[in-house]
Amino acid sequence: MSTAEEQVAIYDAEGHPTGALPRSRMRAEGHWHAAASVLLRSTDGQRVYVHRRTDDKDVYPGMYDCWAGGVLAAGEQPEECARRELAEELGVRGVPLTPMFTVPFVDPPVRYHAFTFEARWDGPVVHQPEEIAEGGWLPLDELRARLSDPTWPWTPDGRALFTEWDRRQSHA
Repeated sequence: MSTAEEQVAIYDAEGHPTGALPRSRMRAEGHWHAAASVLLRSTDGQRVYVHRRTDDKDVYPGMYDCWAGGVLAAGEQPEECARRELAEELGVRGVPLTPMFTVPFVDPPVRYHAFTFEARWDGPVVHQPEEIAEGGWLPLDELRARLSDPTWPWTPDGRALFTEWDRRQSHA
């Protein structure tokens, strides 16, 4: 089955699963869906792994992001998706995932509920060449500085999720 015809979980605006559709219909019709996003930090928590998406991605091609993740498949739980995406995109397996928060993200036609997780890792990172063009570790302060520059080509959802993560860190 092609990626476009893969069945993905469809959600309502309040965050409840309502069924499944082919990925192509979800994208074309702008249906609410869900995605798992993993913030990969160094074990000391001082650095975040940042990557640039390939130029042929269907959403936000060629832009930078600090979240490994993707759309929940039909019947898939958020943590299952997070583990799968972290392994597929960055080659990181067998690390504990810490659930963080769930928030809606809307940038029409993209509308989804983001289930966020954190993982700590200092081992090798192996990119999935179909999705990741390049990447590396950035100190948190440098990442914040880059995100404050509106001209830096950052995914809108990655910027929003990191801003929410950072806000919650300052209130923890």
